[in-house]
Amino acid sequence: MGMQVNQGSGDEPDVMVDINTTPLIDVMLVLLIMLIITIPIQMHSVKMNLPVGDPPPPAAPPPVVQVDIDASGALAWNGAHLQDHADLERHMADVAAQADQSEIHLLPDKAAPYRAVAEVLAAAQREGATKIGLIGNEQYMQ
Repeated sequence: MGMQVNQGSGDEPDVMVDINTTPLIDVMLVLLIMLIITIPIQMHSVKMNLPVGDPPPPAAPPPVVQVDIDASGALAWNGAHLQDHADLERHMADVAAQADQSEIHLLPDKAAPYRAVAEVLAAAQREGATKIGLIGNEQYMQ
């Protein structure tokens, strides 16, 4: 925004009255930097205890337990349907109590609700089952 003022005399140059935007830009940049610094960084992470180094190979492969989750969220333990989540907790406690824990292979259906998968993983964590893995990931490749 500007305004030209003409005094009318021919010897004097015309006076140009403009707003000085440099301090305004400086203040806005300082406020932007303060905003960026004060916003907390969002950390969406899952804490995992990963092994360090190369463990020696086991003498015999551990037994494998397969937990299936169908499209409706129903659970099956080695092909046998589980009645409720208490039954799942008991099976997980049995696996966790073993000296050489069985490997738990979790095979969710592609249409299975995420809540059912999260409940199985939470049950394994609560009971102390540490050897768990997701299998059947090739169904999600499309």
